[in-house]
Amino acid sequence: MANRTYEVMYIVDPEAAPDKIAKLNEAVGKLIEKEGGTVVKMDDMGRRQLAYPINKKNEGYYVLFEIEGSGQEIAELERRMRVNDLIVRYMTVRVDEDRKLADKLRSKREKRTAQRASFRQSAEEAAVTAATDEAAG
Repeated sequence: MANRTYEVMYIVDPEAAPDKIAKLNEAVGKLIEKEGGTVVKMDDMGRRQLAYPINKKNEGYYVLFEIEGSGQEIAELERRMRVNDLIVRYMTVRVDEDRKLADKLRSKREKRTAQRASFRQSAEEAAVTAATDEAAG
């Protein structure tokens, strides 16, 4: 199966102890690697204001994981997040196709810019040549 890239963000209950949050993050990383995936990046974003109250709480502890894998580790991770009382919300997004599309568009834009620049340069050279011919002739 193809390797895919996912971003998993979850919000932990703000009343959880910092050592419990660290244990949870470590457990998530171990679970992903046990299921055959790899953790590309782990971003501990800390306490932040929620956009809307969840369970009568206005703050949450945000954690973002970037994961490469086949997808089966995501299914197991989401199952465990669903039953974990510390995790208030979670979201998983597949980002490899979006990044591929963005790279393709970027290369297309750079190619177009290079073509325009070479066209402008050749037009300027033609104008300079015409001006020198006119002055000489």
